[in-house]
Amino acid sequence: MFDRLPQTFFMVTGASEGYTPLNAFDGALLDAGIGNTNLIKMSSIIPPGARLIDPVSVPPGVFLPVAYGSMHSDVPGEIIAAGVAAAVPDDQSLPGVIMEYSSHGRKEDAESIARAMAKEAMARRGIKKMSVHSVARDVKVQSIAAIFAAVVLWDF
Repeated sequence: MFDRLPQTFFMVTGASEGYTPLNAFDGALLDAGIGNTNLIKMSSIIPPGARLIDPVSVPPGVFLPVAYGSMHSDVPGEIIAAGVAAAVPDDQSLPGVIMEYSSHGRKEDAESIARAMAKEAMARRGIKKMSVHSVARDVKVQSIAAIFAAVVLWDF
């Protein structure tokens, strides 16, 4: 029954202002290129053997498994950030992990923390040899803003 696992994953970020926090979040999804999909928030495991690809255009309305970090703020001048990291073991028979992080502050900090979290998660699994991929973004709030970073599982 569960013999089809995603073969690839990609990473996206987005930011937007909006009339409400939900409108800002919707705009951030559009900015990330996945705004016309039905997100399925998942926990943070990458199937064994899945490989990182460049973001792809996904069909409107598709159910899209994602692990993501997001945040919104209505404090003008505040900087908010979100980042994700994906750790993939060198041994392709083992699963990888995704960690997401969002906070007040800069993208460099969010990305660094997400990467450290991914490395710790792999260490807890006894995995020492891996590659870690990450993306992050920040935005300075004008009125109401949202920030978004995600790992998308794809290619079933």
